[in-house]
Amino acid sequence: MNLLETLIRPDKEEQDDRSEVVTAANLLQVGEFQLLQLAFYDWHKRDMPESIIDRLFANYMLHSEVPFWARQFARKIIVQEASGELNDHEPYYHRYDANYHTHVPGGVRKFAWAAGIIFVAIFGSIILADQVTRAGGSVFPPYFKKGGPDINTGR
Repeated sequence: MNLLETLIRPDKEEQDDRSEVVTAANLLQVGEFQLLQLAFYDWHKRDMPESIIDRLFANYMLHSEVPFWARQFARKIIVQEASGELNDHEPYYHRYDANYHTHVPGGVRKFAWAAGIIFVAIFGSIILADQVTRAGGSVFPPYFKKGGPDINTGR
């Protein structure tokens, strides 16, 4: 498919191995190259060495060459999604994300305590403010205190 056909009908893309990688990457909510890293780790049980990263990236991006282990991994992800077994939030799939966290620091109990303290502080201050302002002045000028001296008599 040439560039003009792709621009006219972007939904009509060629079905190749690279489209499987793109679909699997979208299902996991990761980038394509990160999916290749995950596939390498899944197949070889080790991280991708620096020596092959550039070559793999060039072959994939420029020549659309997808290694067999990446095709297999992508197909496995697509099959898991189709059967409803895929959990895209699993930390295994986000091992290369620098800022991906799935746990609450300190746990749920500490969160509940902090939320309770904030709740008591906010509503306690509202109740206290209401009690303090009950004996306040009127809302109309000249803002005299209720029960204070009468301006006409001075008493």
